[in-house]
Amino acid sequence: MKNQWTNYYTGYVKVKAHGKGAERLINMLTRRGLHIWDVKRVGSEALIFHMDFRDIPKLRQVMRKSDCKVSFMQGRGFPFLVKRVMKNSGFLVGLIAFLLCIFVLSNMVWGIEVKDAKPATEHAIRKELDKMGVKIGKVQFFVDDVDTIQRKLSDRIGALTWVGVELKGTTYHFRVVEKRQPKEVEKTSPQNLVASKKAVIADMYVKKGQSIVNVNDYVGKGQLLVSGLIGKEDKQEIVSAQGVIKGKTWYNAEVKIPLKTKFSVLNGNETNKHYLKMGDFSLPVWGFKDPKYDKQEKETTVRPFHFLQWKLPISYKQVTLRSKEDIVRSYTREEAVKEGRKMAKAELKKHLDEEDEIIEEKILHESMENGKVKLSIHYQVIEDIAIGQPIIQGD
Repeated sequence: MKNQWTNYYTGYVKVKAHGKGAERLINMLTRRGLHIWDVKRVGSEALIFHMDFRDIPKLRQVMRKSDCKVSFMQGRGFPFLVKRVMKNSGFLVGLIAFLLCIFVLSNMVWGIEVKDAKPATEHAIRKELDKMGVKIGKVQFFVDDVDTIQRKLSDRIGALTWVGVELKGTTYHFRVVEKRQPKEVEKTSPQNLVASKKAVIADMYVKKGQSIVNVNDYVGKGQLLVSGLIGKEDKQEIVSAQGVIKGKTWYNAEVKIPLKTKFSVLNGNETNKHYLKMGDFSLPVWGFKDPKYDKQEKETTVRPFHFLQWKLPISYKQVTLRSKEDIVRSYTREEAVKEGRKMAKAELKKHLDEEDEIIEEKILHESMENGKVKLSIHYQVIEDIAIGQPIIQGD
């Protein structure tokens, strides 16, 4: 007898032959090479048997030479299953549409939760998320990945020290650490004001205490500027000296600028490739053409599919190829000097407060070394040089 699994895929029928020539019909079918199985007698002149669905035309040829009649009782196997499904196609289409809707809804954004943020900060975060397209009802595959969202929020919202982004099912969870601006604590402990570095006094504003130096005085590091002892010698009072002492200070900087610099930049051309990822295997579904960039930068994003709360073993994978090209930037000596001065000044400002002012810039030395312009630059800066120094009592 044939393998029953093979019979199922090709299809088979249950046949009833009744009449005086039923046994002769079976013998004729067998001699023609047809596969007949499960032959059973029913009554005195009837037989029931099974045969391949594709052999029905041959059965009809044999019937013309026999005296019995044949009726088909039941069809089984894959072809008949397809036929029954097509009869109930409305139910099938409805089931597929239902599962598709559940699948799509399971991969949409349905919640955004922001924790540990003040109302103003939370409003700024939600406003920025709306600009990035992270909003309720948006399909997750058209939204930036969590790392990109985290980076953009950190760059665009100054009130954030850190923000954690996590996607759980259909909800984005944001945990926020805000920058805490320390409140200025009123100094009540006795103190003097001393110089934090060498300087020439440019301006003075003493709020509390007794001034020891004057404008245009040269002071060294640690020198007393404003005393916390006020009053006459026989009746002195100790206070917390306060004030702003502006001093002219000096900085030196050295910088080297190459006349020629080679680096790679993105030229704006990019190609996206889309895949269905199953384990380590990726099946391309769109973007089959190879852009054949001479140099390229590759970025890969993988996002798993979800069905309700379950993560499916299939993921959506997007590969972005960005074209790069090498560029040689050339400076003349004058341009290199100008760029060097700009770089050195920007670096100095990183170490100064916003209120500090650069009042003079002078190139002390300029030379060429191995295709590079070397500069030594001197700066004069006006900045607050006063720092507190506790007064130890009891001496």
